[in-house]
Amino acid sequence: MAEQPDWQPISQLPLIGSMIDGMLQDAEEHYQTLLQAAPKPHVLDDYTVGRVFEVFGSQKNDLWLFEEQLARWKMDKLSVGQRHEVDRLTEQVGRCLSLAEELKEGTIEKVLAKSDLELGLEFLLSKGKPPH
Repeated sequence: MAEQPDWQPISQLPLIGSMIDGMLQDAEEHYQTLLQAAPKPHVLDDYTVGRVFEVFGSQKNDLWLFEEQLARWKMDKLSVGQRHEVDRLTEQVGRCLSLAEELKEGTIEKVLAKSDLELGLEFLLSKGKPPH
């Protein structure tokens, strides 16, 4: 039988918050580095993106704990400030979960799987958009 986590009292909100913020900051730094390759999606091969998923995946495996902790706190009677912070952290966890998913669509294998028409349309539709 799996061990149950030790759910934290709301007094641990600052600690949990700093952990979530730190994870998101690290993930965003890695993501921004990879975004530099966005104008050249062919440089992001599946292996590289897979490695990113591996790193984010280890964090993602722990994120359910944060999601559950925040959900438990939401059921408690919280001050306005605590509720605001729990809501903010819930959004931060969601952002952590979505970062790696955003990368999947830009690998060389995904680009090569598209038809010339699809690639041409994407190129034309992306003209006029500011670069990332």
